[in-house]
Amino acid sequence: MFEALGDKLQGIFRSLRGQGTLTEAHVDAALREIRLALLEADVHFKVVKQFLERVRAKAIGQEVLKSLSPDQAVLRIVRDEMVALLGGDEPKALQLANRIPSVVLMTGLQGSGKTTTSAKLARFLKQGGKHPLLVSTDVYRPAAREQLKTVGEKAGLKVHHPEGGDPLALLRSALTEARAIGHDVLVVDTAGRLHIDDELMAELAALKALADPTEILYVADAMTGQDAVTSAMAFQQKVGITGIVLTKLDGDARGGAALSAAAVTGCPVKFAGLGERVESFEAFDPGRMVGRILGMGDVLGLIERVEESVDRDQAEAMVRKLRRSEFTLEDYRDQIRQMRRMGKLDEVLAMIPGVKGAMKGVDVDQGEREMTRAAAIIDSMTRVERRDPTVINGSRRKRIAKGSGTRVEDVNRLLRNFVQTRKAMKQMMGMGGGMKAMKRMAARMPQFGR
Repeated sequence: MFEALGDKLQGIFRSLRGQGTLTEAHVDAALREIRLALLEADVHFKVVKQFLERVRAKAIGQEVLKSLSPDQAVLRIVRDEMVALLGGDEPKALQLANRIPSVVLMTGLQGSGKTTTSAKLARFLKQGGKHPLLVSTDVYRPAAREQLKTVGEKAGLKVHHPEGGDPLALLRSALTEARAIGHDVLVVDTAGRLHIDDELMAELAALKALADPTEILYVADAMTGQDAVTSAMAFQQKVGITGIVLTKLDGDARGGAALSAAAVTGCPVKFAGLGERVESFEAFDPGRMVGRILGMGDVLGLIERVEESVDRDQAEAMVRKLRRSEFTLEDYRDQIRQMRRMGKLDEVLAMIPGVKGAMKGVDVDQGEREMTRAAAIIDSMTRVERRDPTVINGSRRKRIAKGSGTRVEDVNRLLRNFVQTRKAMKQMMGMGGGMKAMKRMAARMPQFGR
């Protein structure tokens, strides 16, 4: 989502890199470009003005002007101010009470992704050891309650779903069940509207009074531009939100509204939805997000994704196989699947410092397709062929290509890549995991744009 903004800001810092020393004129020129980049990214103009004033006050200090690396000095200031804009260096944890249940009200306009986000949050809490209960009080939108029930139960979550009832009766019933069974968190999916009106706000105020929630989260669609800012301000003034959840961060929005919503409400962004799947949800870390925007990567985020996606026992078994030269096409396929579980390839690459710029012009989508094609080809082989590819002759290659919907050339390329990958991995094991061997191995994985 922040790709365009990130590209512009990185270009500005590259222009500073050629300066031997930094002058106020250089700072002013860079700030003009940063102003344009932020406005084009849909950041609210008042937020841009305040942001640039803070950056300039720090950037014209003697320590920065005399810095041997002007681009790094300004980059650090911009990074720190953007992090402050989004709520500070540390992620803001969800506030839960000692009583049962802690109630989290999910608010926002219709179409922001509130229902799916409610299920995502409940799953996130369950993964963290909580025992959440979901309930929808949206009796207005057709099938809204059924949607939450379907999404929630598919994710293995308990959903309170009695027949009929008005919003207050549904909430009261859910509170009773939570206390009786011992659900420590109740996530309430409230009704939305296409616009803000007095009826909506009155209902939310009544739900708030009944539930005494520990958190009131505003679900903001990152695709809505400045409307997200206006709506967030209205909800903050009339209901009192405690945090923001950004949805559709995997979309094509320019991203500025996300930066603005936190600034104008004074509420931190607490969570981010990164895709349609219920597991595509994470605690929002301002430092990591800004690092991605500015091309500084997110190594900690990458490590966390690897730990979540890679089976430790399977990884240790693969190491043993490599040492015994028993790495097969089945193992190769498993490695591809684990890579796919880490998320979209461009998201993973953006987490590696310096890679985003180096990948400019590379067709990452083609890389995704190549991995899918490689897995399909291996799936079309027999077990004997997967374990001993030397038996794959011309007729077998034709059969495999036909079964996987690919060409014989694709099968040949996969087999070549597999042989070279196995050789590189074996060399890496012998070298103790040297960087050169790792690069050779990466070069032989399903190739970009080939």
